[in-house]
Amino acid sequence: MSDPAGRGRVLVIGGGITGITAAIEASEAGCEVVLVEKEAYLGGRVARTNQYFPKMCPPLCGLEINLRRFKTNPLIRTLTLAEVEAIDGAPGDYHVTIKQHPRGVTEKCTMCGACVDACPVERPDAYNLGMTRTKAIYLPFEMAYPARLAIDPDVCLGAECGQCVPACPFDAIDLAQKDETVEEDVDAVIVATGWEPYDATSIEGLGFGTHPDIVTNVMMERLASRTGPTQGRIVRPSSGEPVQSVAFVQCAGSRDENYLKHCSGVCCMGSLKQTRYVREQYPDADIHVFYIDLRTPGRLEDFLQAQQEDEKIHLIKGKVARIDVDGDELVVQAEDVLSGARVSQAADLVVLATGIVPSDTTGIRVDGGLRTDEHGFLTRTQPSRGVLAAGCAARPTDVATCVRDATGAVMNALQFCTPELVKE
Repeated sequence: MSDPAGRGRVLVIGGGITGITAAIEASEAGCEVVLVEKEAYLGGRVARTNQYFPKMCPPLCGLEINLRRFKTNPLIRTLTLAEVEAIDGAPGDYHVTIKQHPRGVTEKCTMCGACVDACPVERPDAYNLGMTRTKAIYLPFEMAYPARLAIDPDVCLGAECGQCVPACPFDAIDLAQKDETVEEDVDAVIVATGWEPYDATSIEGLGFGTHPDIVTNVMMERLASRTGPTQGRIVRPSSGEPVQSVAFVQCAGSRDENYLKHCSGVCCMGSLKQTRYVREQYPDADIHVFYIDLRTPGRLEDFLQAQQEDEKIHLIKGKVARIDVDGDELVVQAEDVLSGARVSQAADLVVLATGIVPSDTTGIRVDGGLRTDEHGFLTRTQPSRGVLAAGCAARPTDVATCVRDATGAVMNALQFCTPELVKE
């Protein structure tokens, strides 16, 4: 597959921070890269996050820098709204079949929004986790790449409606687009399919889905974000009123034989970070964090210590048994393990720290299959050596580790792009 000059081709599956990093690193090492992303935009979960820990800086800044490198690199080919169906062959000689779904909007799009104004159909906004709505033709978010609108085929009425077509002054709407099959030959494959939040509705007693003021940690990120459903104001979703008390429930479903056996490793820091969101907006609000163990290794201990010294933040070692509704208040029922006392804590807003589960890769057919561990994450060693798992596809981890992981995966991939190094 490699050309005589030694340049190879790498397939990257997933356009989150791991996939973006892998694509940049591989291309800057001289490889051609085909990046496949199932969503209409790149950025993955990072693009939905309000701030990184421990620096508390907005991830869109770093994402913008990476995308600038990405967009100006001629060796990277990007396929959004696309899914890998099959990977056949062996290291150094893979044939990949990709299904490309229609976007409905061509490169002529200038994001003027005239089509959005004309569209009569609404849909839940997946970017904001269903907390807002968009039209059937939509811009995923303001910094989205590719910088083009997209049409949701699940709700669009197509030619039966067609109001967006004459509304577009640039003739950028194509409702006749169909699924296409794209075939690529590559030397190595990096699987960076990322993660999904655990389904909180399946956790008994915690009430997610039964009361709007019980939210998940990923929803809290959107509530705190300037681009989120409340323009960054942390309020009670039920009423839009400010919050006076917030309870964070750690290990919501995690480290539990009934749900997720594993620890996701980042939830503790994520919630401690979110306590800062609350304190910045509401200096007098009471914050309670219920935890089994607080895991903040290495340099992150300083972050934990700062939160421990805040008199408005109460860290309670105890697993939450259930959440009750008492009028307008939510009441968290738990045991304080250190004192042995039962705790009934009222809160305006409850945030469930749900864990990380790997994104589904069962739809990808690979010669030899894809090997997973007991938790569903891809193992480092796959039956086909040229298929390499990276980031949260392989284990729950933070953004910084995902970036390092992507670089390591590229280093491994390069050996399959050099014919003399590929040994069966």
